[in-house]
This record gives sequence, structure tokens and C-alpha cells, in this order.
Amino acid sequence: MKKAIIDLGTNTFNLLIATVTSSGFSIIEADRIAVAIGQGGINKGIITEEAIERALNALVQFKAVCDKLQVDSVRAIGTSAIRDAKNKREFCERVFERTNINIEVIDGEKEADLIYKGVKWSHDFMEPAVIMDIGGGSTEFIFANKSGVLDQISLNIGVARIADLQEFSDPLKHEEVDVIENWLEQQAGAYFENKTCAKLIGASGSFETFYELLHQLDFPAEIVTFDLPINELKQLLTYLIFSTENDRKNNRWIATIRKKMVPIAAVKVNWIIKKLNIKEVSVSSCSLKEGALMDETSA
Repeated sequence: MKKAIIDLGTNTFNLLIATVTSSGFSIIEADRIAVAIGQGGINKGIITEEAIERALNALVQFKAVCDKLQVDSVRAIGTSAIRDAKNKREFCERVFERTNINIEVIDGEKEADLIYKGVKWSHDFMEPAVIMDIGGGSTEFIFANKSGVLDQISLNIGVARIADLQEFSDPLKHEEVDVIENWLEQQAGAYFENKTCAKLIGASGSFETFYELLHQLDFPAEIVTFDLPINELKQLLTYLIFSTENDRKNNRWIATIRKKMVPIAAVKVNWIIKKLNIKEVSVSSCSLKEGALMDETSA
């Protein structure tokens, strides 16, 4: 049976199509479109008309791919920007009218659960680790070991929310980095108090860009987890935080969809490395959409 998963993220819509059996699945198609559904409204709790149109156009394209490949079912999952929008019902209705796709809007806990299931497919958790999934609207942290999830949280600290807080300089100023880190501290509250973890696993997304920048290679199109050398990564994060938009536009190893907001993502990763006293960092090619497929396999 062919099944499609559509992850309707705040910045990017991701499509994954796979043949699913009782024993697992094999991926046959993957695509993503930068939609920026949170642009202009995420901190006001709305999806703007312009964002709705971009979303509809992307989903029409995804539906055409699904029809061409004769997909048996489509599971579309709405996350942070959609679940927090006052007009989410209108948005979902318009999507269904245009594409016949029903959107399943999930809460942060379910989002974290799917992210863990996805990452677990590529990582064995022989030692305790914390997963970090950097989204546009939210960021999930999942503490896990070989026995399963120990603790998890979804925080509304996505890069699109931070970018919408104020007009930031190009490049970022040191005092602006302090503003972002102080805001992250406020949003996290007491959650990270008395928490440490030696290993951080980044769930695809920005972490794939870090891999490509460090290795000057395309991220492999397979189910993998790669180590990112911590000292080199810290140097890279500093470079990205204080890079100019022109620097990033001319860097082929920074994906187009991340050229604008990767400095903010770098601030967040640098913050959590310091916060938890991280010693090792890895990147998993898997995240929510693979976790949703795992759900489909076990259903």
C-alpha cells in the first residue's frame, strides 16, 4: 500500500510517499516546498491570506504527485503555526475544498512523539540523548534512552516566531543575540533546570545544513545518523550567527529555504549546547514525517 505523509510545518511543507507493509516501509518520493505559512501572522495567531494562498498552491502540487503515483491514503499533519491560528478551521476547510485533503492538527506532545519515533528509526539510543527539532513555530526537545522517552516538551520558540519579534540587524549584533537568548530563557521557564545531557541529536532540518557546511557535501538521501564534530560545529554556529544575508545567499551549502533564518537557528543550537552542557552532537535524517510513517506501519 502506498501512503503519503505531508508535514505542514511553519516554514516548509514536506511530502513523503512510501510503500508501507506490516514489516516496514520503503520511501519512493520526497519533496519539500518553502511556504512560510507563519509569515506576517504567527505571533498574532493568524494565517494571513497570502500565506493561505502559498499553502494551497503547495498542496495542489503535492496532491498532483500523490495522484500520479496512485497513493492509497494521504495523512496531512498541521503543527505549530496551524494549531495556534485563530483561523485554522477556515484554513483547513479551504484546503479540503481545493485538494480533498483533510488536515490533522496535532498538539505539541503528539508532535514530539512523532519526532521521537522518526529519529528512533535512524538511531539506537544506546546512550541517553536529547533530540532537538527546530521548527518555524515550535521547537521540540525529547530526552530519551534505550528504554524510550524520559521527558519531552514542545516550546513555541520556532525561528519564525523569533524573526517576527523585532527587526534584526544584518548581521546580528551581539546585543541582539543576547535578546534572543534571554527570550529563549523566558519561554523555557524552569524546564531545563537541573537537566544535563551529553548528547544532542538534531532532527534533520537545519542540522542537515550544518552537516553540509561542515563537510561540503550534500546530505545523504538515506536513513542515517551522522556525528557532527563539536568544536568545528561551535565555530560554524558562530560564523552563521554573525554572517550577512549576502554571505548566506552566495553559499551553496545553505539551502535556499534556510538562508534567511539559519542565524537564528544557530543561536538556538548554541544556546542549548551551553544550557545542557552538550559534549556530542549528531544529525538524524529523520523527523516527524518518518515518525508518522512508523505510526502507519504499526497501525
